[in-house]
Amino acid sequence: MEVLAVIPARGGSKGIPKKNIRLMNDKPLIAYAIENALNSDFIDDVVVSTDSTEISYIAEKYGAKTLMRDSKLAGDMVTLDPVIYDATLKMEKLKGCTYDYIITMQPTSPLLKLESLNTAIEQTINKKIDCMISTVNKPHLSWRSEGGKPIPNYVQRLNRQQLPANYLETGAFVISARSIVTETSRISGEISVFPITEREGIDIDTTEDWVICETILKRKRIVFCADGHVQLGMGHVYNCITMAYAMMEHEVLLLIGKNSIEGIKKIKETNLPYRIINDDKEIDQVIEEFKPDIWVNDRLDTTEEYILHLKERVPRVVSIEDLGNGAKYADAVINALYTDDDLKGYNIYNGWKYVCLREEFQLELPGEFSKKVKNVLLMFGGTDPSNYNEMLYNIILKLSSKYSDIKFNFVVGIGYDAEAHGVITDEEKNVFVYSNVQHVTRYMRDADIAITSQGRAIFEMAAMGIPAIVISQNQRETSHSFASMQHGFINLGLGTDIQPEVIENTLDWLINTEPVRRNMHELMMQYPLREGVSRVKNIILNNLCEI
Repeated sequence: MEVLAVIPARGGSKGIPKKNIRLMNDKPLIAYAIENALNSDFIDDVVVSTDSTEISYIAEKYGAKTLMRDSKLAGDMVTLDPVIYDATLKMEKLKGCTYDYIITMQPTSPLLKLESLNTAIEQTINKKIDCMISTVNKPHLSWRSEGGKPIPNYVQRLNRQQLPANYLETGAFVISARSIVTETSRISGEISVFPITEREGIDIDTTEDWVICETILKRKRIVFCADGHVQLGMGHVYNCITMAYAMMEHEVLLLIGKNSIEGIKKIKETNLPYRIINDDKEIDQVIEEFKPDIWVNDRLDTTEEYILHLKERVPRVVSIEDLGNGAKYADAVINALYTDDDLKGYNIYNGWKYVCLREEFQLELPGEFSKKVKNVLLMFGGTDPSNYNEMLYNIILKLSSKYSDIKFNFVVGIGYDAEAHGVITDEEKNVFVYSNVQHVTRYMRDADIAITSQGRAIFEMAAMGIPAIVISQNQRETSHSFASMQHGFINLGLGTDIQPEVIENTLDWLINTEPVRRNMHELMMQYPLREGVSRVKNIILNNLCEI
């Protein structure tokens, strides 16, 4: 089989000036069609038919042969049929052969996949089809005009997935047997259509098409690797979910170990793409299959060996909340929970400026400060490994008789079995327990005081302006420097070192000390925490000029 690909590229584009050679994602538009044709398993010759010496130069630079067409074939009203026929005759004369198939590939379909092109050609040859046209199947309820009146193109109104196929031609390719290629036609005989995806089928006709295509071509493949279970907590998983949502213009994959039972459950709720691995030995397989451009670790204390192994295989590696030896080898390290003095380096981004608040905190604004305490919120993360919920529950039951007009709300996470620990709603004592809530801000907005652990929840409290008492779950949390009085927190330190009476007395005092609560609220309101997601996004993508 002798197969010729003809790429028609006129120089006089008016809608988008110099469209065919304008840079799209740092490459001339026409280069995408040329590269697909040259890399095809079936195409023998690739020629660009043009009236522009500039296009000819660029086409040859990318490996295509070029033919200068006559001016009579370069007018606005000239169809492609005579252009393709002219190029076919000239190439056959040059090569001294007769081609079996002629493929028209317009340069305005940069998203066409080589796999689709190869499959279409193979089917055309094997099934002896005369003409195969690239199409997009877009079934829609549509109307036509007859005699100035709108007439439906359907018999029955159905949901889109129930409608019959409606194939729209794209400019990606027309595969024609040589026998049907004439000066007036390339489409006749036995005709078939080859459906490609809507993305592949985008034709560059308008500036809007250009923007969409370039955005897609600039997409990165990003892996977010995190752990989340009872002992570790869920902060890492929540953080990765937040950033994955913020990166939806890119292709993301959440990666999590099989032992992160609670983390897996939370990720499944998001409907984001994810993969469960048995151990880190499977990471190379993920890289081979997904081919990430960026790898984001939200894992504690990475090793030098681990980061260097990733850097050999992935162009950019970013770590989050990482004080391990591997941090100095990552392209960027983001530690929102630590101050600038904890870890230093050209690639280190420390402190509250880099916190990633979940989407609901981007939308919800703090409630107004209340002189009188009406609601107290108690929240210890997704798993509460130290079981502070039970300790505080017993404290609150003692206080509730004194404050019968205050509502005490326990919001417990997906990995904490409240009922098993006896943490249950007691309406008579105004104590309420809510498990795995979808929108925690609905409880935070009404809270006048909160008691929480010292993970990422401290930033959520600050974003909502809630005066908070902080108890650390472990020794590592005690080093999270944001939870201090200068930022609006009363930090009691490590929970195992605190007597319950201290917590009870502190809460009792704070309830009755309105000036202190107001000052705490005002201190929290000084920090523009909602800007952190965009900063972290730019660090991950290496858009450092935007930070």
